[in-house]
Amino acid sequence: MLLRREDPPPVELLAAPVLEGERYQNRPIYFSDVIVRRGSDMVGGFEALRGRSWAYNDPFSHSGYNLTRYELIRRGETGGFFGRVVEAGSHLNALGLVAAGTVDAAAIDSQILAVVFRDSPELAESLRVIDVFGPSTIQPMVAASRLPQGIKERLRALLLDLPGGERSRSALGYGFVRRFAPVTDADYDDIRDMLGAAEDLGFMSLR
Repeated sequence: MLLRREDPPPVELLAAPVLEGERYQNRPIYFSDVIVRRGSDMVGGFEALRGRSWAYNDPFSHSGYNLTRYELIRRGETGGFFGRVVEAGSHLNALGLVAAGTVDAAAIDSQILAVVFRDSPELAESLRVIDVFGPSTIQPMVAASRLPQGIKERLRALLLDLPGGERSRSALGYGFVRRFAPVTDADYDDIRDMLGAAEDLGFMSLR
């Protein structure tokens, strides 16, 4: 959404994925699943992480950072909730740090977590979800604004027509994507509002 703040925006929204699963309600939304190591003493949801160590993928991530920061604001916890905060560089690295016991917890994009748990059952066995943030409007497919309008419209139409056959259904299914849905700039006001709340308070860092 930071790119959409530029004037003129360098990207244009095309469509957004709708994920498989009852909790997605056939809408272009996703969640951040808060994970800890299985067997840890952390029970009772997010509150159990007070004073604990936390990993995030990068500070420009909504699911790994902005949404966590907003959850702290919503709870009135802007005075140093975590004992230690580590930038992992990616959701996969954050998962590895939690699984290894290097940090206590992290918030992971729910689509990524589903794919990782399917493809790495040993990792799924070593972790558990103790809380969920969201939902938020899911990341969209975008095109460079400089592209001819006809090309952008064609790309949008192709996305909205998926899945159109067995091959495309299989490819989408690998990422737990059911279909693509039309989205507008206003659909992402939820994410803007969360960022705006942090900016208004000057609460930009989890540390």
